[in-house]
Amino acid sequence: MQESPATRASLLVRLRDGSDAGAWQEFVRLYAPVIYGFARKRGLQDADAADLMQEVLRSVAAAAYRLEYDATRGTFRGWLFTVTRNKVFNFLDSRRRRVLGSGDSRVQERLEQQASADGHVLASAWEADYQRTVAAQAMERVQGEFQPATRKAFLQTAVDGKSAPQVASGLGLSVGAVYVAKSRVIARLRQEVERMQGDDP
Repeated sequence: MQESPATRASLLVRLRDGSDAGAWQEFVRLYAPVIYGFARKRGLQDADAADLMQEVLRSVAAAAYRLEYDATRGTFRGWLFTVTRNKVFNFLDSRRRRVLGSGDSRVQERLEQQASADGHVLASAWEADYQRTVAAQAMERVQGEFQPATRKAFLQTAVDGKSAPQVASGLGLSVGAVYVAKSRVIARLRQEVERMQGDDP
């Protein structure tokens, strides 16, 4: 999967204006699930992952007035990944120090696995989570444009992995209609993702 465009420059500019509630809502809606999911996949419990997500969002808020797009310094999403990864590792390290005397070797093993994890693997997981979040938001925005049978045909083939003949039989459609439905929804989703990221640098 190719990397999506960087976080919209216009959103970064809007975040610098602390009074733009819409920008913060858009930012939180896009990135909070990615941050939370990353923390959960690194072994944090629900409440710890939620707390860590809030910490990362506070870090962004504290740095918002300095946010400027500079392609030579990397992407905003790359910076956010680094902040999130560091907070997760700091959390795991502090927990490791608290439980050292417990004799629980499973905790120690998990921490060592996390510490030695390949940075490219973590970055790829971060990007995949981001892509899924954007796709889910695009689907939310466009789902009302399609008839229920079209949506079901798309979801069952593209998401659930069922074959077109199987879906056609279950929905009372022709196999061709299932392929057309899937194709139409995918084309519209691509269009919506491009629109959502339309003013990306």
